[in-house]
Amino acid sequence: MSVIAFYILTVLCIFSALMVVFSKKPVHSVLYTIFCFFNIAGHFLLLNAQFLAIVHIIVYAGAIMVLFLFTIMFLNLNAEVEPHKSNLLKVAAVVCGGLLLLILVSCLKGAENIPVNPMLDTQMGMVKNLGMVLYNEYMLPFEMLSILFLSAMVGAVLLGKKETK
Repeated sequence: MSVIAFYILTVLCIFSALMVVFSKKPVHSVLYTIFCFFNIAGHFLLLNAQFLAIVHIIVYAGAIMVLFLFTIMFLNLNAEVEPHKSNLLKVAAVVCGGLLLLILVSCLKGAENIPVNPMLDTQMGMVKNLGMVLYNEYMLPFEMLSILFLSAMVGAVLLGKKETK
């Protein structure tokens, strides 16, 4: 059953990713991206990583895509005012994309030799185990990150505050 779900999610994910690229309207591209993110979250659920699936939906589909939609609607892009790209720039983009594909294929060439252990821990992606590792082995980096986020919030408030004379 999980193999069928994997193939369905994969086909939907590839379809939505292609529609992101080939869609004419930027808002439709963002909506297809959100659909692709939900499919990726489904893959996380199939891997028994519930926490990653929920965080993926909250962070990517919830926050970042809303920001993209807001930016697209705020900019109000029209085809008449949008600058047209030169053919040299389009060729350079195709060459860079092809080189990226070549690098990815060369990196994944030996992936079939990776041994697969059928006796995987079924509790690996659970929130309890993640919390145990996070608060035992990585306690110091976790606390340092919280101080960094706190200082970033204080800095954002100070930068956004109006000066009164």
